[in-house]
Amino acid sequence: MTDGKRRRGLAAASALLGGVLVLSACSGGDDGGSGGDGKDTSQAQVDEAAAKKSSAAQIKITPKDGSTNASINNSAAVTVSKGTLTEVKMTTADGTAVAGEISADKKSWKPSVQLERATTYKLSATAEDSEGLAAHENASFTTVSQANSFIGNFTPDDGTTVGVGMPVSINFDKAITDKAAVQKGVTVSTTSGQEVACHWFNANRMDCRPDEYWQEGATVTLKLALDGVEGAEGVFGVQQKTVTFKIGRNQVSYVDAKTKQMKVTQDGKTVRTIPISAGAPENKTYEGQMVISEKFKETRMNGATVGFTDDDGKGEYDIKDVPHAMRLSNSGTFIHGNYWGAKSIFGSVNTSHGCIGLADAKGAGDPNTPGSWFYDNSIVGDVVVVQNTGDKTIAPDNGLNGWNMSWEQWKAGSAV
Repeated sequence: MTDGKRRRGLAAASALLGGVLVLSACSGGDDGGSGGDGKDTSQAQVDEAAAKKSSAAQIKITPKDGSTNASINNSAAVTVSKGTLTEVKMTTADGTAVAGEISADKKSWKPSVQLERATTYKLSATAEDSEGLAAHENASFTTVSQANSFIGNFTPDDGTTVGVGMPVSINFDKAITDKAAVQKGVTVSTTSGQEVACHWFNANRMDCRPDEYWQEGATVTLKLALDGVEGAEGVFGVQQKTVTFKIGRNQVSYVDAKTKQMKVTQDGKTVRTIPISAGAPENKTYEGQMVISEKFKETRMNGATVGFTDDDGKGEYDIKDVPHAMRLSNSGTFIHGNYWGAKSIFGSVNTSHGCIGLADAKGAGDPNTPGSWFYDNSIVGDVVVVQNTGDKTIAPDNGLNGWNMSWEQWKAGSAV
């Protein structure tokens, strides 16, 4: 071979080698380390990381992380798809544990206690997929504050037996501006099939009743589905509750201030007539249908608390042991035993400051007195109809006395 050919061959080989080097550089070769071994090690790490599997389990925590004004009833739910829960922990911000249970199928978790208002909670959950790979999820939220929530204090209580006149009465601890939204969250039904309507007396009180007295023996159900309902701007309900109560025998008593007698009826039949003493001419008793709302075997009655005072400002009367007292109004009207008056007044003269008095014994210990008998045979929710006193009809919202409104008037006070 000539020198020229030899030089041309070397040049071609050099060019070819140079092209390989250029291509190697563009395809991401090693960075100047120990040749091919470094490249092989780096690539193996990348491949291993890419091939590594993550868990297929998908955990969902409600409410969302960072939520405020969360429900105290429906918050703190954990669910999982494509896997099963293995551990859920819930604590308050200071680390106090909150009890809860994973479901039998290990697909969900919820707390076993009601949450507190204005409290921050933390949740951590772990789940595994079918291959045993773990997934984790964490969240923190704060429940609705007292300032931003409302509750309804209701009567009668769950599981009680009440008289036929007992309305469902709900007093909200915050003024309600969206009455329709709140009323839609309250349902009252009865096994008697009677239509029930609700009436708003003001921004805080709503009562519910049928057209006529409840049917004897019926069961009434009150459902409060107020959790999350915005009753006023920025103020949400927190109650989610069902209450049932039973209607007892039908007892309605008729007080006639003119004849000074009370006729006690059950199922429309008179079971006893009792002499009474109603309000004196200067302190007449209200007329109308009144519902017994409270019972006290003995209680104190001080005239100063209801506006009956002497010149010195003290009550015209202050009796510390009034026997067998049953409340008929919020303004102080009671039907009660009277041991301090002469027995001759009952059935003959009206002497009280507006209450209805029955002959009784001091200490409420004699079961043979009219006062004791009526107390023992009356329950909260029984109706006392007062007639012929010469005074005005009691206001429907003065006690549980909405029966003094016509059905049309009653339904006109509904917000829905």
